[in-house]
Amino acid sequence: MMVNAVDPNGTWLHRAGGISALVFGIGYIIIIALYVPIGAPPSGAEARLAYYGGNTRLWWAILSLSVLTDFLLVPAVFALYITLKEINKNAMLLATAFVGLFIVLDLTLTWTNIASLIVLSSSYAAATNDAPKAVFVTAAMYPSSVVESSLLFIYNSLTFAIGILITGLVMLKGMFGKSTAYLGLLTGILGIVSVTSSFFSSSLSAVTIILASILTTLWAFFIGYRLYELGRQ
Repeated sequence: MMVNAVDPNGTWLHRAGGISALVFGIGYIIIIALYVPIGAPPSGAEARLAYYGGNTRLWWAILSLSVLTDFLLVPAVFALYITLKEINKNAMLLATAFVGLFIVLDLTLTWTNIASLIVLSSSYAAATNDAPKAVFVTAAMYPSSVVESSLLFIYNSLTFAIGILITGLVMLKGMFGKSTAYLGLLTGILGIVSVTSSFFSSSLSAVTIILASILTTLWAFFIGYRLYELGRQ
């Protein structure tokens, strides 16, 4: 059964969610543009300190935008839930829970620890001899080990991918259109593949991560536009 009715009580949330999703997509594009020239951080606490120390301003910009995009997901996800709950409430509760878990993990584990490394990198760069540098390297070992953890990558990527995948499945019977639904399905599947392939092939995992990131950005624009249009009805 196709469901096309829009709850008039949720129109303001549709608009807020739509704008948030569109800004989320723009933020992702800027993050990618900032990230590509400097490349991925190296492994190891001292190597990361040197890397962040040489790219401090760019990484503060990347971190700030990443935290912003995480918060922008909140109204977007609630708007999707309000819009699609009449189709399958349980599935949308599950999808919302998975995306919510991703937001919490990303804010509390990923970006908090990267912020610590950026702060420590400034002190490391300012140190004039090996003794204080060794202290900063020791302090950086914990946050470095967290952000390099395969388990953190699995938690973050898998929770977000599953949330998008479930939402895409529900969208197949909603008012978002088949293209948005299939884009969500493909994004979720690629996100899951990027996690599973990391156990077998790092190069395949890297490719699927890039593709999933691009599709996530496109999906954000698709749902943002549609949510905003629903809010104007």
